Amino acid sequence: MAGSSSEKLDLVVQKIRPFFDFPTKGVVFRDICPLLKDPKALAAVTDLFEEHVRRKHPEVQLIVGLDARGFLFGPLLAQRLGIGFALVRKKGKLPGATVSVAYNLEYGTAEAEIQEDAVEPGQKVLLIDDLLATGGTLYAACELMKKQQAEVLGCLVVIELKDLKGAERLKSCPIFSLVQY
Repeated sequence: MAGSSSEKLDLVVQKIRPFFDFPTKGVVFRDICPLLKDPKALAAVTDLFEEHVRRKHPEVQLIVGLDARGFLFGPLLAQRLGIGFALVRKKGKLPGATVSVAYNLEYGTAEAEIQEDAVEPGQKVLLIDDLLATGGTLYAACELMKKQQAEVLGCLVVIELKDLKGAERLKSCPIFSLVQY
């Protein structure tokens, strides 16, 4: 997509739709569906991530996407960079031997897992998801990467909800977010 980085970012911001009081009163849900529906906006997201990665992390060897919206942006970025893509899924969704880690949610616990052979020891990876809120899922993915002895270079997200302080939970991992609320 042609255009400056600021023009691309403006397009991305325009395509994030707020829903007030969803899923509960007082919450503003940031909907990326209009962004996904618009090929120019989706290309802008991929362009902005690619520019950042090529500038800050040229040594990256693998993009790791989080279930499920990380699967939307991760493969596009990985293809642009000419590297592979791996999945972090909810427990029980991947075939074969897996490695898992439990993590806390506001309403209980969950487990994330990755196939045992998806990441090699020492491999330089970037994690990607649509949203950073409390940081629980990204933290779990970082822990999975530690178990796999991968080197996490950072985390990429389209949207960061600053008030929820997810970046504080991920202190040791640099966060790059396109849009902050």
